[in-house]
Amino acid sequence: MPGTTKTMGVLTIGGLVVVTAYTVALGSNGWLWFGWVVIGLITLAMTMTRDA
Repeated sequence: MPGTTKTMGVLTIGGLVVVTAYTVALGSNGWLWFGWVVIGLITLAMTMTRDA
């Protein structure tokens, strides 16, 4: 399970970089940011349940 949480963390950070680069290059897209927030919340939930 810790490997899965670490992978989700990497995907979340990578997603932030991609969404930010897209926003800088082509303008903001609300769906991309919404998707990133959802992935971030899932990662946060996985981290919290792992510690419990």
